[in-house]
Amino acid sequence: TGYRFSTGWASDQRIYFAAVFSKPIKNFSVYDSLMAKTGTELTARKVKGVLTFTTTSGEKVLIKVGISPVSEANALANIQAEIPGWNFNQVVAEADQKWNKQLQKVGIKTASEQQKKIFYTAMFHSMIAPSIFNDHNGDYLGTDKKLYPKAAFTNLTTFSLWDTYRALNPLYTLIQPEKISDIVNTMLAIYQQQGKLPVWHLMGSETNTMVGYSAVPVVVDAYLKGFKGFDAELAYKAVKSSAMDTDRALHYVQKLGYIPADSTVESVAKGLEYAISDNSIAMMAKQMGNTADYEYFYKRGQNYRRYFDPKTRFMRAKLNENQFRTPFSPFQSRHEVGDYTEGNGWQYTWLVPQDVKGLIALQGGDKPFTQKLDSLFVAEGDMGKEKSPDISGLIGQYAHGNEPSHHITYLYAYAGQPWKTAEKVRFIMDKFYTDQPDGIIGNEDVGQMSSWYILSSLGFYQVNPSSGVYVFGSPLFNEATVKLTAAKSLHIIAKNNSAQNIYIQNASFNGKKLSHSYITYQELAQGGDLVLEMGSKPSTTWGVAAADRPQN
Repeated sequence: TGYRFSTGWASDQRIYFAAVFSKPIKNFSVYDSLMAKTGTELTARKVKGVLTFTTTSGEKVLIKVGISPVSEANALANIQAEIPGWNFNQVVAEADQKWNKQLQKVGIKTASEQQKKIFYTAMFHSMIAPSIFNDHNGDYLGTDKKLYPKAAFTNLTTFSLWDTYRALNPLYTLIQPEKISDIVNTMLAIYQQQGKLPVWHLMGSETNTMVGYSAVPVVVDAYLKGFKGFDAELAYKAVKSSAMDTDRALHYVQKLGYIPADSTVESVAKGLEYAISDNSIAMMAKQMGNTADYEYFYKRGQNYRRYFDPKTRFMRAKLNENQFRTPFSPFQSRHEVGDYTEGNGWQYTWLVPQDVKGLIALQGGDKPFTQKLDSLFVAEGDMGKEKSPDISGLIGQYAHGNEPSHHITYLYAYAGQPWKTAEKVRFIMDKFYTDQPDGIIGNEDVGQMSSWYILSSLGFYQVNPSSGVYVFGSPLFNEATVKLTAAKSLHIIAKNNSAQNIYIQNASFNGKKLSHSYITYQELAQGGDLVLEMGSKPSTTWGVAAADRPQN
């Protein structure tokens, strides 16, 4: 047994371990780097252990290893509880069975083996995190480094929330509903232990990486979709507390309504992300009957307008004097020292998923909006010598390799052009996802890149992270079945679907015609048949009328 304490991205990592062998150890010696030490115990910076066994020719020694965030004793107990026997093949078979059960949450029908590989690789990637961070008996070490014994929920870690709030977490509400209460309860426990919801939580430690307080839309989405098993009042207290803190430039938001670029780096990205989460808080406050908070946070959710320059029609940085920073280039990216996080003005101008109708109005209406959106996918320009390496998967200035762009293709539907969403989504799925080792554009980002693919291949995507509204795109498979619960499934049928027939002509859900270009979580969660009739040419009527467009 032993432990390893280390610092790094997670500032205080503590892992205890135990190892059990299938036959007695003949000799055990310890080393500090290359220097042998006396005895069988050692505490040092570069500890090594060397074990020898008496074996016959070809004999194999089996090893069982357990880890724990709490203690060596718990690491040993985890082995005894989870791998009691020595049948290696049985353990492998049990692991296969568990993974197959998870992967079977979505079944697809396609003649393409490549599509199957891509889809189920994406499913696998979407399930790697968040990761369990407690022992078999429920014990876990909190972010305050205190022991919390026998928790009533499964404690988790590895929350890459700036990435995953956009697609992975909305996906989980459909295919992993049994995990939602554990996710929220973990976040609320973290809030109680460290005084705020997780930002980017790793190994039970807060890294404070990335901008925004992106746990907020995840908690709110769970509440508004009707998930139970957590304290709703505590959840509201936690999300509100995130917005009323004064660190991470929030005092500027509270005082000025925007973040001055001459006081804080990445001010535009921070301000836009805060507005998304503030709008989520407003939605939760409204549902809970808190009118005063609703009005306050709704107003803060509109702060995106403060960064919009009507002359250039881009989101731009403002200075202390409430003036736009000059000179300005929408192409310029300055990694970690500029006005945007891992992006530029072209990419961040669209980061208003909470109020797309408002953004359309700022751009001058449907036609100017879609023209500007068209330009995004063809614009070329110099990003500068300091450009972010995270900007990848470019189509013009659209960057699919980074998360702030992920909702953009679906914005056409809000302006009455759902066929352009279909074209862009199909192109991205076909060109940017393959079955090769480099088959994902950019960083997987803890399942977000794959979750975009899963949702998009099924035919829809949740643009507003807390609204429960899934906007239609273009289904990739002829049929797909989503197991919502043990008793309910969602069957998606794409009639006349092909590589050429990418446009939705008509839609129906459980026999009822859908003229609008979206479907709600409440509808999907009922289960049943979603039928999408596909064609080779855009429909001039389906999803076009103002009443048939997503309403956020």
